[in-house]
Amino acid sequence: MKFGTYFAYWEQDWDTDYLKYVSKVANLGFDVLEVGAAGIVNMSDEELYKLKAEAEKHNIRLTAGIGLPKGYDVSSNDENIRQNGIAFMKKILDALDKANIRVIGGTIYSYWPADYTQPINKEDAREQGIKSMRELADYAAQYNITLLVESLNRFEQFLINDAKEAVDFVKDINKDNVKVMLDSFHMNIEEDHIGDTIRYTGQYLGHLHIGEANRKVPGKGHLPWTEIGQALRDIGYDRDVVMEPFVRPGGIVGSDIRVWRDLSNNADEAQLDADIKESLQFIKKVFLK
Repeated sequence: MKFGTYFAYWEQDWDTDYLKYVSKVANLGFDVLEVGAAGIVNMSDEELYKLKAEAEKHNIRLTAGIGLPKGYDVSSNDENIRQNGIAFMKKILDALDKANIRVIGGTIYSYWPADYTQPINKEDAREQGIKSMRELADYAAQYNITLLVESLNRFEQFLINDAKEAVDFVKDINKDNVKVMLDSFHMNIEEDHIGDTIRYTGQYLGHLHIGEANRKVPGKGHLPWTEIGQALRDIGYDRDVVMEPFVRPGGIVGSDIRVWRDLSNNADEAQLDADIKESLQFIKKVFLK
């Protein structure tokens, strides 16, 4: 297993300068930095190549995540919206290749967050999402990029809420470079038993996000980390484990994630660094027995 963290732990904007976080996470002991594809797609080729070089310099592997905006919903029955989403995702994949990013996950099969003021047709959305993901998988294959289908809780999305839906969806896509992404925050809401969920996903698990039920860093809450670590060892999981904590309100990140109170105890950057470094040491001890 390799261990990483999401840049937005420190940030209040999805579109930011990721370069400064490469050396930071390396110094904290991480192997992986996850960045936002919404920012990557807006970077120039020069900036992408610079980010790639910086990651190589510090021996950090980059991964990416995104929740597609509603206007780029690749599960939409509106063909113009669906095609706009496919075109946007292809633009992202072009940019990922230049930065040497070979993994992207999140709500790349639909859109995020779901608009529940409108009627939901899950069956049609699923069919459209599968069709779009097959096309995107073929496009991503030229770059050796893996697409990760994330299972999200019912309050943020409707199409894939648990591991069974995620595995079935990936099976129906039937492409070697499409895997499942699980997230401890979402599993805590939707799954009966987190350890069994990981074992059920098994070979389809391509990426794991971790964070406490209240979105603090692992080890500052009640989630069963020993159980999670054992389940990962049971399936021989050897891919990335990426922390995705959100502890500070404010900005577009705080608004989108619905962080309405300070979970960091008013921590400054140095304390945030110390907290996540301690969490990394805790997770390694529990997961790598």
